[in-house]
Amino acid sequence: MRYSINHRPSFSLLNVELDEGEAVQAETGAMVHMSPNIRIETKMKGGLLGALKRSVLGGESLFINTFRAENGPGEVGFAPSYPGDIEAFRLDGTLYAQSGAYLASFGEIEIDTKWGGAKTFFGREGLFLLKMKGRGTIFLSSFGAIYKRELRNERFVIDTGHMVAFSEGLDFKVRRVGGLKSTFLSGEGLVAEFYGTGTLYIQTRSVDSFVGWLMPFLPLKGD
Repeated sequence: MRYSINHRPSFSLLNVELDEGEAVQAETGAMVHMSPNIRIETKMKGGLLGALKRSVLGGESLFINTFRAENGPGEVGFAPSYPGDIEAFRLDGTLYAQSGAYLASFGEIEIDTKWGGAKTFFGREGLFLLKMKGRGTIFLSSFGAIYKRELRNERFVIDTGHMVAFSEGLDFKVRRVGGLKSTFLSGEGLVAEFYGTGTLYIQTRSVDSFVGWLMPFLPLKGD
C-alpha cells in the first residue's frame, strides 16, 4: 500500500494506492473517488456489540467499509466531512484519539473505546476516547491543521477542544483555566493538562469555538 495526503492542511484528501488483493478500511461516507475495480464490503467490525459501542460511545460510524483491489491495482480517495487536516500514524502499540477522529486504517488494528473517567466529563470529547491498538497505519482527521508536541517527563496544557490524539506514556486531567471568574469570562473555559513522556497531537482550530462564532449569524427559528 502507498498513500499521499494532498491539499493540506485546510481541505486534505487521502489517496491510497492498493496492489491487487490489498485492502484499506474507512469510515462510511469517507470515500471521495475510487478505481472501477475496487470492491466495497460493509460490515460491523467487532460484531454488533463492538460496533454499537464505538458508534454510541466513540462517535464513530456503526459500520466500517473495506475497499479491496481486485483484478489488478487500484486507488481510493478519502476525506472527512469537515475542513481540516489528515495525519498518518505508523502504529505498533497503542494510540488514543478524540471521538470522531478516525478516518481510515491499513493493517491489523483494533479500534475500541476507552473510559476516560470523570476527569473527562467537562471536556468536549466527553467520557470516552478512541483506543487504537495493533500494527499498521491509521489515518486521523482534524478540524484545522495538526501539529505535534513531544513531552519528556513534563507537563503541557491545551484547550480541551484542540486535542486530536496522544501516545502511550501520557495521561491528562481536565481543570479550569484559572479561578471561576477566568473560567467564565476569559473565553478559555476548561483545559487539559497532559503529563508524562510521549507525543501529543493538537489541532489548530476548535469545533466548539467555530460553532460559537457562527451562532450569531444563523437565523432565529421562525424567521
